[in-house]
Amino acid sequence: MSVQELSSETSRQRSILLVFAGLILTMLLASLDQTIFSTALPTIVGELNGVDRMLWVITIYILASTIMLPIYGKMGDIVGRKGLFLAAISLFIIGSIVGGFAQDMDWLIAGRGIQGLGGGGLMVLSQAIIADVVPARERGKYMGIMGGVFAISSVAGPLLGGWFTEEITWRWCLWMNIPLGIAALVAAIFFLHLSPVESKKPKIDIAGMLLLAIASTALVLLTTWGGTTYAWTSSLILSLIAVTVLAGVVFVVVERRAQAPIMSMHLFAQSNFILTTIAGLIIGVAMFGALAYLPTFLQMVTGANATQAGLLMIPMMGGVLLTSIGSGALVSKTGRYKWYPVVGTFIVAGALALLSTMNAQLPVWIICSYLALMGIGLGLGMQILVLIVQNTFPLAEVGMATASNNYFRQIGASIGTAVVGSVFVTNLGNLLTERLPQAAGMNAGSENSLTPGAVRALPEPIRNIIVGAYSDSLTPVFLYMVPLVLLAAVILIFLKEKPLATTLDRGREALESAEIGAAPSAPETVDFSKGHTDNKVPDNEESKIPKHRANSENAL
Repeated sequence: MSVQELSSETSRQRSILLVFAGLILTMLLASLDQTIFSTALPTIVGELNGVDRMLWVITIYILASTIMLPIYGKMGDIVGRKGLFLAAISLFIIGSIVGGFAQDMDWLIAGRGIQGLGGGGLMVLSQAIIADVVPARERGKYMGIMGGVFAISSVAGPLLGGWFTEEITWRWCLWMNIPLGIAALVAAIFFLHLSPVESKKPKIDIAGMLLLAIASTALVLLTTWGGTTYAWTSSLILSLIAVTVLAGVVFVVVERRAQAPIMSMHLFAQSNFILTTIAGLIIGVAMFGALAYLPTFLQMVTGANATQAGLLMIPMMGGVLLTSIGSGALVSKTGRYKWYPVVGTFIVAGALALLSTMNAQLPVWIICSYLALMGIGLGLGMQILVLIVQNTFPLAEVGMATASNNYFRQIGASIGTAVVGSVFVTNLGNLLTERLPQAAGMNAGSENSLTPGAVRALPEPIRNIIVGAYSDSLTPVFLYMVPLVLLAAVILIFLKEKPLATTLDRGREALESAEIGAAPSAPETVDFSKGHTDNKVPDNEESKIPKHRANSENAL
């Protein structure tokens, strides 16, 4: 490689790193916002006199972001991602301002809704933009770091939320997004230069967007309210089930006929997309179903306060960081990826089985080791599944494919949180009724007032009964999820390990040849050691630099 070519490659890598830094900052914004309210919310709703509407502070964000996921993905493919990315960050900042200055619950909920409208784009557009500027073969190491961002936020969010609430004001849970968001905007404006999308007149799938919004809204409300606010057999919940099914069926019919569908049905013609989407949904159920209640379990059973419970989650964060970054780097180096999510999912199943054995007498360090094992499993699979989806489709569809995969994972998270919560609350009520003596003045309805502080203040005999009931109500749920996660692991065994693309121009021809089993024509590469072009893929891919990298450099 000549000095000029080496300088060009160095410049390209530097440009990618600048873009990547901005994307990481943006993903940190979105991921922190999903966890920072866990410790701050009781204080917030108390100050704003809105305990009865506390659920909406979380629900409105989940609802808005879930609806917007496929819209951002498809629109990015049609009109380009940079403008949408800037719009998503701007909406997120505006929502943070509205919520941060809220004087009542209505304004706080409105601010969170606006945040969700932007937040739905932050994640999916960041993942799609990486696909725009980095070939799949190199993308693993970047996707691994992105997975590490989620791990950091899962611990940093609750800790920051508690610190802001106790030391400054809870409003900084929202205000901190303003300087971070402005920095992300500046980075995107100056460093993100994507090639323009060739589209004469974009066709917008309005009917598909409306139907998906209706189905998503009904499903999120169903999973949020079912078994908690309303009984599963109530007329409202049954109506939501009917609306979800009906809107979903009509959505499929409309998308099959739409000229530019928001979620094209041909995605589901690819076995790798189907397998990763099903597995991602299942992992979402298990991951968020477990994580939603583990911090509270640690407070109740171990006696830790909110901050200590957050710190006890660090082993899981460390496990995710280690395997997410490590597996991503290995994928980029070797080009092999199939067995990482398979092994990771089996490890998650084992960790859930171990978590189901937890009780009040189990030493804290053993609980932490179980959490670390779960983190190791999650880190091996989460971002690799996204990479597999992106490698299955051409760049012209990578936004829609990424968003669709993320959409079903988000749905899995909503279902997991709701089902685990419903089963846990039902079990707890039944066990308290059976075990608590009537003389204690508590009954099945008392679980609503069982805060960790209140439980610690109770006489030891009563406290032991409540802690035991709490443990026995939650830990079996982890065991129930083991067969489901094992099913996901078995599903992933059937993945087809297609070669990771080494260029940024995988077109429809490559996709069609892959579908029928034919060998796609090899991308033209430049062998700088020999000074000529060669249409064959070299044995040592690292010694070849794709000719099309010059195009990607211009795109940066």
